[in-house]
Amino acid sequence: MSTTLERPALDSSRKVAPSKDSRTLIRSQVRAGWTLLTPALLHSAIFIVIPVISVLVLSLTDYSFGDTWSWVGFGNYSELFRDVDFLASLWHTVLYAIVVIPISMAISLAVAIGLNQKIKGIGFFRTAFYIPTVTATVAIATIWLWIYNPGSGLANGFLSLFGFAPNRWLADPATALPSLMVVGIWQGLGTKIIIYLAALQGVSRDLLESADLDGASRWQKFRNVTWPALGPVQFFVLITSIVGTFQVFDLVYVMTRGGPGSETRVLVLDIYQNAFQDLKLGYASAETVIMMVVIALFIGVGRLIQRADTND
Repeated sequence: MSTTLERPALDSSRKVAPSKDSRTLIRSQVRAGWTLLTPALLHSAIFIVIPVISVLVLSLTDYSFGDTWSWVGFGNYSELFRDVDFLASLWHTVLYAIVVIPISMAISLAVAIGLNQKIKGIGFFRTAFYIPTVTATVAIATIWLWIYNPGSGLANGFLSLFGFAPNRWLADPATALPSLMVVGIWQGLGTKIIIYLAALQGVSRDLLESADLDGASRWQKFRNVTWPALGPVQFFVLITSIVGTFQVFDLVYVMTRGGPGSETRVLVLDIYQNAFQDLKLGYASAETVIMMVVIALFIGVGRLIQRADTND
């Protein structure tokens, strides 16, 4: 007669409580994490959260840097949409963003692809494209004011070689905003090119070599290998471009001051004039809230486009 010893079945759902040493280690890691995050959280609270809350509160008042102010609720917002200058600045800013963002992103990606090749003097070209980004906007605006000079500017001099009549550029209502768009596109190329170049250098070489072995053309390699790999970078460049274009101010202030008339008046310029020239801080705060909402809408649309492209 044989006796079989049965082992008790192990309960896989049974959780083993962490030891005292493990709990101590976890608590110390959490404390270290919060300690490292503290500077960033303080920065966000001081320079983002508190200002945003202040703007939201001020937008509901008629505060104008004086001792007395009153609560006006949504009065500033209702007045904004009857303000011709605000509506013009909102339209010009949206139009500026719609034109500048896709063109600058497309040119930057094309240039980055070119700079990603093994050619002579590549360091020089990379530096040349990045210089406008680190150059003061006032200096850039001054150079372009000379280029657009109706009498002796480079732009009219170039057009005259092909028999075109001189243009007034910044003084002509039809060409003032497009002229600023050209400068904005040119100035913003450097940062985007550097970001795209870094992303292109991270594309899997194995996938590109496999595509070569399969006989894929350059366009097929770009569409099926390079473009999907750039997805997260594309979204980052889009977000930063949206924020940057809606914040355009110094370029417009130096080159046109919003003129001729109000043809180049943009949101930040209108906010600046209402806040610091007319001293209507509550009214300017309402404009700022509207601008934040529009930026959020643009980012939301960009997110939808990215998801659609990813699903394809």
